[in-house]
Amino acid sequence: MSQPQPPYAAHPGQFGGLTPEEKTWGGAAHWSALVGAFVAMAFLGPLLVLLLKGSTSPYVRRQAVESLNFQLSILIYATVSAVLVLVLVGILLLAVVGVLWLVFTILGSVRTADGGEYRYPLTIRMVS
Repeated sequence: MSQPQPPYAAHPGQFGGLTPEEKTWGGAAHWSALVGAFVAMAFLGPLLVLLLKGSTSPYVRRQAVESLNFQLSILIYATVSAVLVLVLVGILLLAVVGVLWLVFTILGSVRTADGGEYRYPLTIRMVS
């Protein structure tokens, strides 16, 4: 008896799979915040991904919106912490916010590199 022939592989993007381009742009929504931090505007990277590629893929849009919301939330937390420096507790808060930003942004970049979903903790969901 002959063995049944295995089914043909689905094309990327077919049946709910993600194309390599979607994976790249989904990851870019997260790691672009690290690049944007060099000009002190980490939210610009996810915003650009949302504006450029958010309408082409629901996955890219979800990841860009998630990253943008987190970057804006961190901006708010850092601003409040900077004001609280006058009370001295802000120095510690700024350090904590900075470490959390770096760790969570790297986690988001790594988890989405393979096409996974990532939701940031401690995020105010402003953009939907």
